[in-house]
Amino acid sequence: MTRMFPPSSKRRRTAAALALPLILTLGATSASALPPQEGSGKPAPMAVEKNEGNHGKPPTIGVRVKDTITVKGRTFKDLNANGKLDAYEDWRLSAGERAANLVSLMTLEEKSGLMLIDTLNAACDPVTKERGALDPAAAGYINDQKMHRFIFRNTVTSEDKAVCGATGDGFQASTSLTPQEAATYMNSIQELGEATRLGIPMLYKSNARNHIDPNARAGINESAGAFTAFPKEAGIAAAALGAEAASTGQAPTTGDMSVVEDFANVMGDEWESIGLRGMYGYMADLSTEPRWYRAHETFTEDADLNSNIMSTLVQSLQGPLDAEGSSLSPDTSVALTMKHFPGGGPQELGLDAHYSFGKTQVYPGDAFAEHLKPFEAAIKAGVSSIMPYYGAPVEVTHNGVTYDQTGMAFSKQIVNDLLRDELGFKGYVNSDTGIINDRAWGLEDKSVPERVATAINGGTDTLSGFHDVKTITDLVDSGLLTEERITLAATRLTEPMFSMGLFENPYVGEAAAGDTVGSATNREVGLDLQRKSAVLLQNKETADGDKVLPLKPESDVYVLGDISADKVAEYGYNVTNGNTKDPAARPSAKDSDVALLNITVNNANTGSYVSNSPESGMNPEHINPSVLEGVEGLDGQSPYGAADACVTQGAPTCTDDGLRFGGSLPWESSILDFTSMAESESWKITPSLDTIKQVMSEVEDPSKVVLHVYFRQPFVMDEASGLRDAGAIVAGFGMSDTALMDILSGKVAPQGRMPFALAGTAEAIREQYSDLPGYKETADGELYPFGFGLGY
Repeated sequence: MTRMFPPSSKRRRTAAALALPLILTLGATSASALPPQEGSGKPAPMAVEKNEGNHGKPPTIGVRVKDTITVKGRTFKDLNANGKLDAYEDWRLSAGERAANLVSLMTLEEKSGLMLIDTLNAACDPVTKERGALDPAAAGYINDQKMHRFIFRNTVTSEDKAVCGATGDGFQASTSLTPQEAATYMNSIQELGEATRLGIPMLYKSNARNHIDPNARAGINESAGAFTAFPKEAGIAAAALGAEAASTGQAPTTGDMSVVEDFANVMGDEWESIGLRGMYGYMADLSTEPRWYRAHETFTEDADLNSNIMSTLVQSLQGPLDAEGSSLSPDTSVALTMKHFPGGGPQELGLDAHYSFGKTQVYPGDAFAEHLKPFEAAIKAGVSSIMPYYGAPVEVTHNGVTYDQTGMAFSKQIVNDLLRDELGFKGYVNSDTGIINDRAWGLEDKSVPERVATAINGGTDTLSGFHDVKTITDLVDSGLLTEERITLAATRLTEPMFSMGLFENPYVGEAAAGDTVGSATNREVGLDLQRKSAVLLQNKETADGDKVLPLKPESDVYVLGDISADKVAEYGYNVTNGNTKDPAARPSAKDSDVALLNITVNNANTGSYVSNSPESGMNPEHINPSVLEGVEGLDGQSPYGAADACVTQGAPTCTDDGLRFGGSLPWESSILDFTSMAESESWKITPSLDTIKQVMSEVEDPSKVVLHVYFRQPFVMDEASGLRDAGAIVAGFGMSDTALMDILSGKVAPQGRMPFALAGTAEAIREQYSDLPGYKETADGELYPFGFGLGY
């Protein structure tokens, strides 16, 4: 049971949305001066005689474990159960003062535990089958490792789709929950936090959730489930560009940020409703390298547009800057961890830095500074946290500094010197997951303690995917880390939690979560943004002089691909469904007025990749041209698997096996054109390119073909593929059949604009510079430039 001591109101969400088994009215008189704190050596901060806390409004106090203290009519939580009001318990003091007092009361072990964050999912009780149970690891993480930060990877879905999965499955999170169950689980974790010696609350983080992604991957992003579904990030940028063009009548540049605000307001409300108050995101990386698999998580290739989006996300999800320069407050929905500093976009050959063969970030266009711009904008807006990437910069000099070729999170030059000293970042630095045990690029031959010391001394405050507090305390004991550095990290990590009001009330209303997540109002906002994200690339004239789109009423429409025939029929069309279990039984499109093809591209056959296999990673026919000086296996002459720890160090497991974070087989990363993808081993086009050509032949007139292409990456509609012969082409970034049919039927006119350029040839993909937007440096240039889009 949560005992609630409510204030008068709170932003959009009301106190009535919370469980209120016990309500007390707070008095208006001030508390007396606070006594000195143990071990501080000086008096505690004084409580002033006028009401200052929370701009004069007492906060909601939520209590489940500890008692409260009443001081001259005011209620406070006795978080350390000592029967008196400590400075860190006094919500009238500043977040900085409270954090300083709390840290002064913490042991070295408790401070070190704050620097750990790892996956802790909701489990399912194997006996009762109750979803949302505590994972067996929870007790050890909280009581032994002193952890207060966790990553949440469970899918949140509807009651009919929620399942009871295995326990302790880490990244995979096989148990899924309803919104109410997720909120209940978060509250149970917060109870454990309140029960610790000092009553420090928990902060859960997650990767992106509110996006239509048919191929969500653990460790990258989570499926939308019950959350309101928006297009992928590029679709939000496309909608923002389109809205700007529609309102100004000019070519778009930096987007209409009201679109981003609409998205962020829905996302923030939904996350906060289940108690999910931190995010690993959004990605401020630029999609300048089309071969990078993670381009699907980026918004755009344009630094100025991305800067505008990052600023808006911080202002919408965290809040505006206050007089002290903080954007965090009790009104904050979600505290962001922008990634991946200093910009993970320019991965050499598009090979991802999750993998040992993709450690190198290159800047052939000398555009390192351009990739910093979105981070500078986020810092100026007050972003709470920043995450460096795994990759190592290759031959990069910026402002007279030549950077060491080591992983970004280990680099003092990148984190302390550039991010903090030069760019003025004041928040905390959160490493990417697994840099210590699995992806210590540049420190492959160092021990785990040496990697930890290097990361922390270099400026990283939180080690993601790591949960061994003794490693840190032993390093202090040995003199490789100072307690002063640990204290600094602990202060940086707790101050945001004070600012957000988590020490006063980390609990959420379980019933309210079900009413908020995926509400009808929120879904309408999502559907509207889906429509706005659609980009019309091509719309030819028909024989009668009309355009192919919008579709004529009552047309005979042949459908093929991932689209519902029933949904198309709802719009008054006579539908022939070309989707059959047996391809040989597919009906012909010959007599149809229009053939509507929904085209998706995904990777296939990558699960069989094994780094140390002579048929796979160590195949001498596939040589990795990347070079990272001093790193074994990255010499430009070795197979792709040669840099994996199972090859270089005889590790019992290979880091890259199965390519579980996505992407093609590494030797096929430069294949993005449809003709080559159709012939490749690790790309799958649906429907197949052969089938697409057959359908185009069956209707006899290619102008009768309408293509919707899901651009998960900037794929190439090369001339030989025949796709350009279609009558109309719509670029999508994740949209429902309803949104698509609203566009195709003419119910809503398309207005989206391309957030990245599209190449027209395979050669342009190989020739482009990984750090520059577009294809101006290539011989063939661009098929469709940034900002392109047609209307009706």
